Amino acid sequence: MKVSVSRRQTRTGAVLIALVAAVLMTAGCQAEKPAAAASAPNRKPRAVKVVTASKDVIPRGIEVTGTLAAQDQVQLAMKVPGRVAEVLVDLGDPVRKGQQLARLDPTDLELGVRQAAAALQQARARLGLPPAGGNDQVRVEETPIVRQATATMNEAKLNRDRARQMFEQKLIARADYDTAVSTFQVAESRYHESVEEIRNRQAMLAQRRSELQLARQMLSYATLVSPIDGAVLERQASVGQYLPGGAPVVTVVRIHPLRLRLPVPERAAAGVRTGQTVLVRVDQDAATYQGRVSRISPAIEQTNRTLLIEAEVPNEHRRLRAGAFVRAEIITIPAEPALFIPASSLVTFAGIHKVFTVENGRAVEKTVQTGRKIGERIEIAEGLKPSDQVIVRPGNLATGQAVTAN
Repeated sequence: MKVSVSRRQTRTGAVLIALVAAVLMTAGCQAEKPAAAASAPNRKPRAVKVVTASKDVIPRGIEVTGTLAAQDQVQLAMKVPGRVAEVLVDLGDPVRKGQQLARLDPTDLELGVRQAAAALQQARARLGLPPAGGNDQVRVEETPIVRQATATMNEAKLNRDRARQMFEQKLIARADYDTAVSTFQVAESRYHESVEEIRNRQAMLAQRRSELQLARQMLSYATLVSPIDGAVLERQASVGQYLPGGAPVVTVVRIHPLRLRLPVPERAAAGVRTGQTVLVRVDQDAATYQGRVSRISPAIEQTNRTLLIEAEVPNEHRRLRAGAFVRAEIITIPAEPALFIPASSLVTFAGIHKVFTVENGRAVEKTVQTGRKIGERIEIAEGLKPSDQVIVRPGNLATGQAVTAN
């Protein structure tokens, strides 16, 4: 009986071993199928389009953001008080230097000019000059008042001399001689007074002339003109409004060229120089505008560690607006060699940039560092050589996969 039981156990163990072997063989077969399936695509190379990484020369610069500002902004006001008769411009209107912008009612100022002109004529007449004319020069000795005083003085002098001779000959009394001397002295003093009077009248004539010029100048202030070329930023007065002297009427800004203010980081400020080209781009505008660095601050701003620079940006066609936010690039190196590939060749995942190249008939993945994007090309700063064959639009291509280049 013991022998029989031992044989059964042996047969049972053999059966179990056979079953385990069968299961392992089945699992092995199933594991080989995916491997075979995975290696199947490698047997048929994938057709891809390749390009050669190309060298090009591009400018190198500092990218910053800034704000456009008007070159000049002038708030214009009337120098004299008055009532607004006409406003000739409004918001956004272009203006030229010397163009009339507004006018006051000139009635009071015109009356002032007439009054000053009449006073000038009166002053000329007192000097014996014709009422009209621009020559105010007179000869003091030829004026009527001085000529009369001169004649009186000369007559008194003759009488004094005659009285002295008669007194010396004892033909007249001492009192008569003293009277002749006194009369001459009075006539002489009146002569000097007449000369001083003429000089006072000359000074008065000059004053009246200045008053007339001032009245005409005040009349010219009734018309407001633009001191610069530009455009109207704001209109601040209306027709019929009474304005005191100095009240603003319009604000004019110079919009060509515009002034671009750019804060440059301190670490990049050393390469900035006046005269360098600045490329300017504005949102919602595909065009690139060009300006030049015109002014550089002498000191670093301590709060944000930046250097403020200013560039002048031409704006003849008024496509740019003061106050606009812009992205700018200050060109510090006009030309520098760089390596470019099509932007469609770049694969980005989790912030890592990669490209696929073709080596010995297989796709090879390479990690790269990118630079500027220009149109449909992107700069490769590190990771590629100029002779590398780069795959365009790699899609789900895997490294090591067999490929054929078109």
